[in-house]
Amino acid sequence: MAEKALVLGGGGITGIAWEIGILAGLADYGVDLTAADLVVGTSAGSVVGADVRSGTSLAELYRVQTAPATGEIYAKMSFRVMLSYLRAMAFTRKPEVARRRAGAMAMRAQTESEDARRKVIESRIPTAEWPAGKLQITAVDAVSGEFTVFDASSGISLVDAVGASCAVPGIWPPVTINGRRYVDGGMRSGTNADLAAGYERVVVIAPLAQGFGVLESLARQVRRLTDQGVRVAVVTPDKAARRAIGRNVLDPARRPAAARAGHAQASSVVAQVSAVWVTAETH
Repeated sequence: MAEKALVLGGGGITGIAWEIGILAGLADYGVDLTAADLVVGTSAGSVVGADVRSGTSLAELYRVQTAPATGEIYAKMSFRVMLSYLRAMAFTRKPEVARRRAGAMAMRAQTESEDARRKVIESRIPTAEWPAGKLQITAVDAVSGEFTVFDASSGISLVDAVGASCAVPGIWPPVTINGRRYVDGGMRSGTNADLAAGYERVVVIAPLAQGFGVLESLARQVRRLTDQGVRVAVVTPDKAARRAIGRNVLDPARRPAAARAGHAQASSVVAQVSAVWVTAETH
C-alpha cells in the first residue's frame, strides 16, 4: 500500500486562499502535507495542488493569498444558476445524466471568453509545466458527462487541466481540450476523495463537504476509504473561517481574510492531522 495522499477540494477563490492558509499554518507547526505521494485537486483544489507541487514555498504562496487579488474577475452564483444546478442534479438518480445537464447549461451560458479565463488561471499557478510529484486534476466532459482525471501522462497543458477543473458551469466557460469541452471536476464530487483509495494515510482539506442530489458527499467517500483500512483526517472551515469566507466564494475581495482564517485554524487541527500524517501506525 502506498503511503500518503493529500486531497484538495473545491470552494471558489476563497477556497483556494483558505486551503493555502491551512497548509501554511500546518507547516509552521511542523506538519508538511506537500510531501504527499499523491495530490488530488478538484476545482479550487486543482489550483492549490498545482501551486504546492510547483516547489514554491508555502510561505510565499500564503503571502500571495493575503495580498489584494489583482487580476481576478468578480463573479457571483446567481439564483438562476443555482436553479439550473437544482434541475440538473436533483431530478435524476444517474450521475452522468446530471453531469451532462450541467455541461449543457455551461455551454449555453454567456460568460467570459476562454482566452480571458485562461489568463486568470495562468496567473494563479507558478508554472505551466506538470510537476515531478504525482498530481491528479479532476474534470467532467461537458457533453458525455464522463468523469476525467488529468495527470502528467495525459499529454495536455497543466493550465488547461486546472482551467477545466475550475470551469464552474454557468459562471466560467468550459475549457476546450483536444476538441472536447470540459467543466468543473466538482460536478462529480466536491473533493473526489475516493481517488485516494489504495493510500495508507489521507488528509482531505475541503472548503465544501456537503453532497447534493447525485453529487456524493465527502462523508460517504471517507466512509468507503476507512472501510478499506485507510487512515483519514478531514479538515473543513471552522466558524471563524466560514465567516471570513462569506456567502460568495467567488468574491476576490474576501481572499486575504479567508487565507488568514485558514492559517489561524491550523492550530486547532494540527493534532488531528498529525495523528494521521505523522504518527499513524504502519499497516
